[in-house]
Amino acid sequence: MLAGAALRKTSEGWEFASEAALEDFIWNNLQQLLGFTPLKRQYAAKGEFCDILALNESKQLVILELKNAEDRYVIQQLTRYYDNLLDEQPFTQQIDYGQPVKLIGAAPSFHRHNLIDCKYNLLKIDLLQIQVLKDNQKFLLCLQDINTNQTWSTPIPYEELSFSSTSQNTPETPQLLLDWLGACSAEKQQVILKLREKILSFDERIKEEIEGRNTIRYGKGKSKPVAEICYQRTSHKPIVFLWLPTPTSCWFGQKEIIGRLRLWIDGETVTDIGHVPEGFGRMRLQIEWDAMPREKRPKNMFHSGSYKSFTPVPIPQGYNNVSNTLESLADLALTKWLARI
Repeated sequence: MLAGAALRKTSEGWEFASEAALEDFIWNNLQQLLGFTPLKRQYAAKGEFCDILALNESKQLVILELKNAEDRYVIQQLTRYYDNLLDEQPFTQQIDYGQPVKLIGAAPSFHRHNLIDCKYNLLKIDLLQIQVLKDNQKFLLCLQDINTNQTWSTPIPYEELSFSSTSQNTPETPQLLLDWLGACSAEKQQVILKLREKILSFDERIKEEIEGRNTIRYGKGKSKPVAEICYQRTSHKPIVFLWLPTPTSCWFGQKEIIGRLRLWIDGETVTDIGHVPEGFGRMRLQIEWDAMPREKRPKNMFHSGSYKSFTPVPIPQGYNNVSNTLESLADLALTKWLARI
């Protein structure tokens, strides 16, 4: 199954939202796209980081340098990586260093200096032009060798967003969130954008704050949050968190504690919740644990709903007399937030 990607629309067409998103996608689809076996990414050789190291069928080392925009110095980078790796010769069990190293630079376009550098470089360097093509509602990554015109392509699981805000007071959706949502289904996009609109239109004191490249927080400063949307790189999807009564305090008669709860969402229904104070937690759905070999599962599987749990809590019967829709749980989170202000 192909991994998703974050794209953005430009005046000239479509491109990857960032160089990191481009690298993620090519790394995850390298075998389908170019027939190479991924070996290592961001490998440090003498203090310089190679984007992707890979192998072909004959154990030949492939060094792949990716650019999301034109770059004059990609040839010099590949030359240095080549020299560094031949000096260090890592992964000798996988790589046959008796064969020439395959060097590839990939970018949307190449500067004329790249072509001059290639012409007089003693090493053979292949230059692949990157294109993101759209055909109706389908997206495709196409790589074309600029010298031989040979092409490689693979579909990009991406859904173009089409959401019209119903509130004129809602701020424009951050590009970062739009980038994340592209790897989601159209239904999931609508659900998350409606949630964002609901939260921001609830109270003018609720602000939308971007933290780094992986977190968007909603609330009144760091001390009074109501929700978070976080990008999980492993799944290439945004994950929703709401500040709600924790399952242990809510369902076992303890004093109510408001905590950061991760939500597992199916359409507009929240199927499971888990108390995750920070990050994404160690939790997996039971069906995910069942699909994993027993020797790789944790020895003690907690089901109490506490932050130490490995399995989130199903909520088919509702959450404290609140239906298990995302809208209802968002209403509860907003009500609890207001009470803390």
